[in-house]
Amino acid sequence: MSAGHMSTAALLILATVLGSFCINATASREAQRYNFRFVRHARDAPLVSYYNYIIVGGGTAGCPLAATLSEHSRVLLLERGGLPYGNRNVSSEYHFADALADTSPLSPAQRFVSEDGVVNARARVLGGGSCLNAGFYTRASSGYVGAAGWDHRLVNASYRWVERALVFRPGVPRWQCALREGLIEAGITPDNGYTLEHVPGTKIGGTIFDRRGRRHTAADFLRKAHPRRLTVFLHATGVANPVAYGVVFTDPVGVQHHVYLRRGGAKNEVILAAGTLGSPQLLMLSGVGPRLHLEKHGIRTVHDQPGVGQGVADNPMNSVFVPSPIPVAHSLVQVVGVTRFGSFIEGVSGSQFGIPLHGRGAARRAARNFGMFSPMTGQLGTVPPRERTPEAMRRAAEVMRRLDRRAFRGGFILEKILGPLSTGHIELRSTDAHANPAVTFNYFRDPRDVERCVRGIEAIQRVVRSRAFSRFTYANHTAMEAVFRRAAGTAYFPVNLLPRHPRDTRPLHQYCRETVMTIWHYHGGCHVGGVVDRDYRVIGVRGLRVIDSSTFKYSPGTNPQATVMMLGRYMGLRILKERWIRKGAEDKH
Repeated sequence: MSAGHMSTAALLILATVLGSFCINATASREAQRYNFRFVRHARDAPLVSYYNYIIVGGGTAGCPLAATLSEHSRVLLLERGGLPYGNRNVSSEYHFADALADTSPLSPAQRFVSEDGVVNARARVLGGGSCLNAGFYTRASSGYVGAAGWDHRLVNASYRWVERALVFRPGVPRWQCALREGLIEAGITPDNGYTLEHVPGTKIGGTIFDRRGRRHTAADFLRKAHPRRLTVFLHATGVANPVAYGVVFTDPVGVQHHVYLRRGGAKNEVILAAGTLGSPQLLMLSGVGPRLHLEKHGIRTVHDQPGVGQGVADNPMNSVFVPSPIPVAHSLVQVVGVTRFGSFIEGVSGSQFGIPLHGRGAARRAARNFGMFSPMTGQLGTVPPRERTPEAMRRAAEVMRRLDRRAFRGGFILEKILGPLSTGHIELRSTDAHANPAVTFNYFRDPRDVERCVRGIEAIQRVVRSRAFSRFTYANHTAMEAVFRRAAGTAYFPVNLLPRHPRDTRPLHQYCRETVMTIWHYHGGCHVGGVVDRDYRVIGVRGLRVIDSSTFKYSPGTNPQATVMMLGRYMGLRILKERWIRKGAEDKH
């Protein structure tokens, strides 16, 4: 059998959820409220079942894709996590940072540390990354849509479908207003007001948080699904022997369940929507990937595909904590500056991003949150990623514990690099799919990314010094140091930017490299043109597609969630259209 006609490899439905044998009562009530009668626990799945489409991954792309395909076909959606409902860390914007800091086995965020030493997270919940992010919503640029080869009219219709379901216009508190005016004063023009379009200048974007601060997620799209044609199994875990034309998953009790594509030939498909880490990992564990790497782990090669896991990138983020002499209201990302030199500038504010630094267990809690949006981020200015050890975290926590609590009033101004041009790869650590794969992003390997970062930090400096932002900054360093030097004899964290570093005559270059964090916009590993074709079919493997952020070469817009959700709807419509065209052709014969 030629590679071009190879049958679908068995896809391994894997997760790291252990000991989760039930959906909690609160979540069950939420599911009933949304009339999610089709959402069930994996242990309740039949031992053998058949569907037209099997979607692996109920995330930001998988949910709109499943809802769309269910309009005319029988669809199974498999998710390794649980429901997002009933979890305040997911549902409330005031607990945004708590979800990312939660390291428990049942957390909706599964932590991983890249080989670069940067702490990161991947979603483990129905709704995917839309359950964990800061909520900012903006479309991709028209240039991005054109380069992707998408149909502009269908793209716009798909965006509108998404927006009707869960996008809101945010309220803009004073700190965000000052940021907006400061960006304009710093030369990031024009002022575009409120818009969902990706355009140069300063703008207010959309949000998936409503006016009550309640998050709306991609899981909400399932309300649009046909309730008798869609089945969702949560906590689908484990791995079994390969089976053609379907998947095998194991429930938390250890029982194997076989799911096959229904008879009907080429119209039925398995679709991977497991995300940038999950989709390449599942392909490789299923025997689709670089032959030498698969052989190293004793995996039989079904299709030698060198591009799987390659070209993975994470937009580097560098954030600056700006202490404020006055209290600052809580806000997530609402305003963004889209520069013309390849950097995006955003902001978050409020004491909710601080962490309890006093009392029992303070150092432990601080270390756990290290690397998230907390004032501790300032300590990263002299700690390169590979040196961010637990001991370094504890020392930083101890220093910060001695600071006056007024030191934690303020907010972050952050910048993200366009692209980026620096890329890396994903490799298997082992055949244990419960383990995260090894991920290398190679932050700032390309010097052009460093130059973009420097220009972004310089723009942030201008914002901090702007007249518009003056009420949220200290008038002089003497007044500021009076607050911060309560911890006598210890270093205090950098404030109002202006980083200085003895090891580099170019302090901003050093600042970019040593304060690098993630903004959770990683992508790649199954690129269009390399691993999948323009219809997102895996090249050389029949009946298999990948539809998620792993197919992106660049992160779309300033924040990618809008485009990932749009892609789920867009490809769902495309696939249904193809199905009926094929059916019509078959009927003629």
